[in-house]
Amino acid sequence: MIRLRPYAPGDRAAVKTVFYRAVHEGAAGHYTAAQRAAWAPDPTVDPAQPDRLVGQFCLLCERDGQITGFMSLCDDGYLDMAFVLPEVRGKGDAAALYDAILAEAQRRALPRLTAHASLLARPFFARRGWRVEQTEDHPVGPLTLRRFAMQILLPAAPGPQV
Repeated sequence: MIRLRPYAPGDRAAVKTVFYRAVHEGAAGHYTAAQRAAWAPDPTVDPAQPDRLVGQFCLLCERDGQITGFMSLCDDGYLDMAFVLPEVRGKGDAAALYDAILAEAQRRALPRLTAHASLLARPFFARRGWRVEQTEDHPVGPLTLRRFAMQILLPAAPGPQV
């Protein structure tokens, strides 16, 4: 059974493991080993680096107490992080996280959401109505990663009934 909950700083190492595995295993069919190593070089947390998820609306997905994925939303509507473990792809974890992030964006009355989607994430977002605004070759160290600047316009919240 899927359970969603807010991110806490104590989750940082588990979230880093999800990110690392999603990149190295989940994206293996879309990026070379060198590209994946540049994107996610280390599965361990560097305590000298700030925890960027603390300042974002971030939700975790759990199954049987194990973190299986996470998504984060910045105040400006940028969907910053969206990753799930390879073994739960297609099982509803990402969809549950996305639905909750979308509900939060609508609660905040954000006019649109934006993201930089990987080759793997692009179809997930496209199925939900996101449009590619631009294809980018993003530099990561000496390499580049193909990604897509995407956005979705959100419906305006209904006004008060008179």
